[in-house]
Order: sequence, then C-alpha cells, then structure tokens
Amino acid sequence: MSDTPGAASRPARRQGKARTLLLAAAARRFYADGVSATGIDTITAEAGVAKMSLYNNFSSKADLVMAYLDARHAEWLDLYRRRLATVQDAEDGRSGVLAVFDAYADHAAFAYEHGFRGCGLLNAAAELPSGHEGRDVVRRHKEEVEALLAGHLRTLLPGRPEEARAAAEHLSFLLEGAMARAGLEGAGTRLEHARTMAANLLDRL
Repeated sequence: MSDTPGAASRPARRQGKARTLLLAAAARRFYADGVSATGIDTITAEAGVAKMSLYNNFSSKADLVMAYLDARHAEWLDLYRRRLATVQDAEDGRSGVLAVFDAYADHAAFAYEHGFRGCGLLNAAAELPSGHEGRDVVRRHKEEVEALLAGHLRTLLPGRPEEARAAAEHLSFLLEGAMARAGLEGAGTRLEHARTMAANLLDRL
C-alpha cells in the first residue's frame, strides 16, 4: 500500500512493461474468478507474456497477490482524490465525506468482465487464511477509509471529536454494508442509496 506501513516495508519494484501487463491481468482474473481459482498459467496467458516473466517480476504467486492488493488500494485512493479535487472548498467536511462514497460508486461503475462483485480487497481477504499478511493490507485499507471519513467529520464538527469518531464508524459501516449488497446484486444502486443516507445523516449533525 502506498500510504500504509505494509507497502512502505516492501521495496519498490521497477514498473516494467511485463510487470504492468501481469498486474493488469491478475487484477482482472482475481476479481472475476477469485484468487485461489486463478493459476499462474492463466495470468501469464492473459498477460501475453512467458511464465518466466512472472518470476522475473514476482517471487511467487503470493507476491503477486500482495502487489494486487496494494494496487487495489492505490486505485481506490486515486478515485477518492479525483473526487476530492472536484470539491470547491477543501475545508468542506460534508463534501469530503461524500467524496468517499462517490469513490466507491465510481469503483462499482467500472466495466467488469462478469459484472460488479463488490470490494475486490474484501473478496481477496475472504480467501486468505487467518494471519496472512494480505489480510493486514485489507484491514489497513478499511482503517484508512474510516480515518478519511473521521478527518472530514472533524472539520464538519469542530470541537466535537468523539461525535466525529462515532459518526465515522457509523458511516464506514453504512458504506461497507452497501458495498456488500451492491456486490451481491451486481450493480451500484445500493451505493447510491447509501450516499443519500449519508447526506441525510450529515444534515442532522
């Protein structure tokens, strides 16, 4: 992860063409078919590179999975930052909170091979065993999302840090629940509903 200790502790890798192709292929196949069901041969075939290219860029499939999780986190952060950049007032806490919800909706709106399947990070974590470092990556991602919400809420509720923290937890639960339902239904409608609920909640704070 670019903004987490997990990523910081791993050395940066040169982004060569083969590595980029492999990561893109892994992202498509892991999201569409699952991490466990996707083998190295499938990824290299989709990427159009030799199997040796994979091992020249990743020490193992497990290393590729970790790179995939880092990339998903970075992808979401980019969506969020793009949304935040459209906010006219950088100190508008309400708009900042809604930018988080909009970033999730943008994720759901991507054109997926088998349709939207919910949060790719949580889907991957569900396949990983307890104690796997990939689960820590996903946990830190979710904690960062909640921290972003909390930061915007502290701006919205100056002098009320406990209320801001509680509201951030409330909104993160709303967001994750909507994401789960949206994944099951294959569409972002639940995320649109969740954004409306969040806006209504913010108006009552």
